[in-house]
Amino acid sequence: MRKSEAEALIREAYEAWEAEEWLTAAGLFERVLAHFPDEERSAVWWYDAALAHKFLRDWAKAYALGREAAARAPRGEGDPAFWNLGIAATVQGDWATARDAWSGFGIQLPPGEGEIDGRFGQACVRLDTGGEREVVWIDRLCPTRGRVRNVPVSAGRRFGEIVVHDGEPKGHRVVDGREFPVFDELLLLRPSELPTLEVTVGAGEVADLEALIELFVENDFGAEPASGLRLLCACCSEGTHEQLRKAHAGAQRVSLAAPEAEARLLLERWAAETAVGRSWSGLEAVGQAPGGG
Repeated sequence: MRKSEAEALIREAYEAWEAEEWLTAAGLFERVLAHFPDEERSAVWWYDAALAHKFLRDWAKAYALGREAAARAPRGEGDPAFWNLGIAATVQGDWATARDAWSGFGIQLPPGEGEIDGRFGQACVRLDTGGEREVVWIDRLCPTRGRVRNVPVSAGRRFGEIVVHDGEPKGHRVVDGREFPVFDELLLLRPSELPTLEVTVGAGEVADLEALIELFVENDFGAEPASGLRLLCACCSEGTHEQLRKAHAGAQRVSLAAPEAEARLLLERWAAETAVGRSWSGLEAVGQAPGGG
């Protein structure tokens, strides 16, 4: 391939890029790189080819091309080639490459080998649920993975599942003056076995409802009052919003994440802790017939 032909193909690649024709763009980059892998601009082409396959969710190709891009990127300077390789390697389960990619980006990881199980703080993720775009809280396990800590209302999603998220925040949530990033979900990496239940509770005081939530949290389960749900349009969801810690007394629906038998035991325990003011009824797995207590 002559360099003049390569230049023409690169122009075509970026025209396809502008039209968001990711597969076409990636294919053109790869044709050129097969002949010119180490030209002055090749590192950018490797990166863009890998990024196009990331957009396509073709993680095997994003991983393979991302390795080439990272091999040509400076280490320790926050080069995005390492970040995208870290994501792709995580999806592929190549923890050695993921660890090396995060280090190459400049992130200090907890010591060890294999799967990264660190404490990277809290954040929010906008679930990819076919249009509903629900935002949930996560505990970050590494720069791109998090465990869902809400009980999602989106069909088929569950408390405790592990998700992979993008690296660029698309909005923020502010709680008690502290700002948390909102990332877009890229992939549901590991489903949760905990079923989602619903129950009607009667709480005489706000403290009664807070005690119920805390009881489930203490047992590594989830409890989410319907009053805590806030609906935002897609555009507004990507802005910065203050999120108030609010709960109210009275009868209300609560979503739970727990095995049904254990949920019943915890509800009974909660109701029995005071003589009056606490009750529950209508416990049901989502989509099934109710029970009571």
